Amino acid sequence: MIGEIVSIGTELLLGQITNTNARFLAQMLAELGIDAYFQQVVGDNRGRLEDAIRLALSRSDLVVTSGGLGPTEDDLTKEVVCEVLGVPLIEDRDLGRSIVQVLDRHGAPVFAAAVSKQSMVPEGATVLPNPVGTAPGLLVEASGRLVALLPGPPAEFESIARLHLLPALRDRLEAGGPVGVQGADGGEGADGGARHGRQYLFTRVVKLCAIGEPAVEDAVRDLIHSSNPTVAPLVAVGETHLRVTAKAADADQARDLVDRTVRVIEERLGEYIFGYDADSLAKAVGALLKAKGLSLAVAESLTGGLVGHLLTDVPGSSDYFDRDVVAYSNRAKTEVLGVSPETIARHGAVSEETAREMATGVRRMSGADVGVALTGIAGPGGGTPEKPVGLVYIAVARSVTGRETSGLDVSCHRVIFSGERWLVKRRAAHRALTLLWRLLQA
Repeated sequence: MIGEIVSIGTELLLGQITNTNARFLAQMLAELGIDAYFQQVVGDNRGRLEDAIRLALSRSDLVVTSGGLGPTEDDLTKEVVCEVLGVPLIEDRDLGRSIVQVLDRHGAPVFAAAVSKQSMVPEGATVLPNPVGTAPGLLVEASGRLVALLPGPPAEFESIARLHLLPALRDRLEAGGPVGVQGADGGEGADGGARHGRQYLFTRVVKLCAIGEPAVEDAVRDLIHSSNPTVAPLVAVGETHLRVTAKAADADQARDLVDRTVRVIEERLGEYIFGYDADSLAKAVGALLKAKGLSLAVAESLTGGLVGHLLTDVPGSSDYFDRDVVAYSNRAKTEVLGVSPETIARHGAVSEETAREMATGVRRMSGADVGVALTGIAGPGGGTPEKPVGLVYIAVARSVTGRETSGLDVSCHRVIFSGERWLVKRRAAHRALTLLWRLLQA
């Protein structure tokens, strides 16, 4: 089955909001083994929306729309889809009553015209109830195509997709799937093959850090050239991901194909792998801290609490994370963390010496086993030839105990990041976690 996503809303075209619905749906379709070859984004314009729907139906078995199902005049999706499919809109009185109940429950005013508009559904459509809003999803089948209409707000879109659309699509695929797209001559689709039967797709993402994309690609170049499973490098801030995807007629076979390739990747790059799929580097750091029975405290200047946010975004982080001190000003560094005023006067707030004292200070004041500190110049101003924008110092203070030595080890790393202010901050926070992850593995 070939699927297509049509996202509707002028705000998407203007870049005012991020199209998270398309990302969510693309992942869902991939998990089902539905090939999503195309995505479209179109504004709230009847003519252009009609063109987009006709184009999608000309080349895809399944079309899923996002947005344009609200009660206002510029919500046109139902009307345009029905016009293209040649299906009339009819009133669903039960749906109207349920919309009024939702509005009453939330203490919202009831406007008869708005309720009436949202109560109209394509004749023969399956209503997909909305558990968090008033606009329901709709499933319409016509001329061998399946069209799913979902509301635009992400919470509503994702809830309906998970609760209703996903099971409906899975049932159809298990039953053999809908009829494939027919060419103008009544033959097979434009891809040259009939699209009947179920293809199972399984994907796993291998996540690496402390190694760049070119080095990762060089290590798995032969795997990247494979056709099944496919191996695709993906880049995130400070990380390289390898997406391994296989298709097979049997779900277990697809999983086995992926697992075998992942084992090869692990043999070649295992020292850089911190997790898989939804794992985060902060989660990997937390797991190491918990396994070793260590506590952590952080002192942040340029990142303004971002490292602490990433660490505490992991459930259970209170088991190992003690505190995060945002010491942005020089006074805060001296009064709270105990950084010497002479150190700042002689070397500057952005220096190895200051970073070291911040790390030891936050460790001392908290009693944590490990202290991490960051100071730098995020920009766009404030740089000098000696200390350019993007310069960051990251220090780690930790107790070490060996057969011959015992005491405090403080390491400091100097790095210069490029990019806008927000990107420098993100890169610095991620580098701190990477350094911590590598140290904890030793």
